[in-house]
Amino acid sequence: QVQLVESGGGLVQTGGSLRLSCIASGRTFSNYAMGWFRQAPGKEREFVAAIRWSGSSTHYADSLKGRFTISRDNAKNTVYLQMNSLKPEDTAVYYCAAGLESIVVVKKNEYDYWGQGTQVTVSS
Repeated sequence: QVQLVESGGGLVQTGGSLRLSCIASGRTFSNYAMGWFRQAPGKEREFVAAIRWSGSSTHYADSLKGRFTISRDNAKNTVYLQMNSLKPEDTAVYYCAAGLESIVVVKKNEYDYWGQGTQVTVSS
């Protein structure tokens, strides 16, 4: 089992920045690919970004490239999501997820473990 706890969400104005963190416990963190997803009210949960175990391979939703950056620190069992130039449409609950290294990282159904989410609200 892997337990995931997100933090760092909050209320920010348009154009502001936030850094989300996700701390993992349980099985060896470095064995897993890690992803961030988000879900706005009334919408499907969507892929945001993912990173392979080594940190050398990252993936982003096309619409978010250039504004969001994912990174990980395996020594701290933590994955981060740096979000810049935030827009009201970025408002959502952001979830951290862990899956086997071989998964197709953009597919939410391939992840085995999920955190409870952290709310991000961007005011206009």
